[in-house]
Amino acid sequence: MVRKRPNILVTGTPGTGKTTTSSALAEATQLHHINVGDLVKAKNLHDGWDDELDCYIINEDLVCDELEDTMEEGGNIVDYHGCDFFPERWFDLVVVLQTDNTVLYDRLTRRGYSESKLSNNIECEIFQTLLEEAKESYPEDIVLPLKSDSIQDISTNLSTLAEWVRRWQPST
Repeated sequence: MVRKRPNILVTGTPGTGKTTTSSALAEATQLHHINVGDLVKAKNLHDGWDDELDCYIINEDLVCDELEDTMEEGGNIVDYHGCDFFPERWFDLVVVLQTDNTVLYDRLTRRGYSESKLSNNIECEIFQTLLEEAKESYPEDIVLPLKSDSIQDISTNLSTLAEWVRRWQPST
């Protein structure tokens, strides 16, 4: 089945603006925003709680099973801080949001992240862990790193991505 609308993955370290960008892009393009973290909570797609990381232990197989039909139809923006477990065939574009460490530190501190969670996420950003994960998991020509430090960056990114959606053509 050929999709009539594209699927986009928006990934990046927590605090880089994935949900803000995904929500605004969904509104601008009429694509469906899927926040995987919310989906995991709502549908119990996890294997319990990780006290050390203060988050659910996502069951990747359950998440993929839950999303399979939706993704096949197309027209989705998937928002999650990981990307290596989603099937490659699902996405036409993989956006990796990146944020300056100082800006990211301030954002995560405002969210009340513990010292260990803060340090873990800052290290992820310093070592570009999610960009590398995306490049290893998807064809490099569909991986698009975008700076996400400010409202202006988000606005520029939205214009770029909305234009990409407008020009997207299904592969034949």
